[in-house]
Amino acid sequence: MTQISVAAIQAGFTPDIDRNIAHVGALVREAAARGAQVILPPELFEGEYFCRVEDEGLFANAKPTADHKAVRAMQALAAELKVYIPTSFFEADGPHHYNSLAMIDPDGRIQGVYRKSHIPDGPGYEEKFYFRPGNTGFKVWDGPAESDRAKIGVGICWDQWYPETARAMMLMGAQVLFYPTAIGSEPHDTSLDTARLWRRAMVGHAVSNVVPVVAANRIGVEHDQTFYGTSFIVDERGDVLAELDREEEGVITATIDLDRVKRHRAAFGFFRDRRPELYGRLVQDI
Repeated sequence: MTQISVAAIQAGFTPDIDRNIAHVGALVREAAARGAQVILPPELFEGEYFCRVEDEGLFANAKPTADHKAVRAMQALAAELKVYIPTSFFEADGPHHYNSLAMIDPDGRIQGVYRKSHIPDGPGYEEKFYFRPGNTGFKVWDGPAESDRAKIGVGICWDQWYPETARAMMLMGAQVLFYPTAIGSEPHDTSLDTARLWRRAMVGHAVSNVVPVVAANRIGVEHDQTFYGTSFIVDERGDVLAELDREEEGVITATIDLDRVKRHRAAFGFFRDRRPELYGRLVQDI
């Protein structure tokens, strides 16, 4: 049997990067103690979700990958605990800025960096002011050796709404999909609650690709935004393996039988019955 144990972290954050890193670090330790091999913190856990406003002073918080406090701290923790930590951070690359993720392995090494492909722009989520669209393409990473090098696919927040993101990572060999997230209330429309839509979108990816999905969100009130948590792990049929509510901080874990997932994926035939020659319209501009 080939298994992989995964975890998602849900927490609230403050403007204090050192506090946030320590808080996530404690939750990573808890997840590792529960046997998790791949541990997913939320998006941009270094601080509050700053993209709610356009403030040029906040560009000073972006750092190169090798110099970023959150990345360096998670590298040390991953090496100590022998776990994988997909680490979201605000990246500076010369004059350019990205919403990025460093895939950190159990030796504390960075396997590579993924830069968020889809960048939202709207009230409370004005990311286009801060981030260039990612130029790395989608990424799939080597996972735990104990699971015969399970392949890990990671998209960042807004990426999770796009079926193309999930399918591309699957075609690259992903066996589990991870999505670090920062999402909550919509300042322009207080009656709009996207929590159920957010989950349905990713459960749809699980079902249509026959793949487990792990999603980690933040919680708490930051200025005029309330982040609604509801982090979850679902299996390849979209059934919930673990979840958190809207307010609780903590860790959820699940163990996934990759051999079973592989059998189910083959039996459904979704990849057998693909017709790529008919999909050209998908890559044309509207």
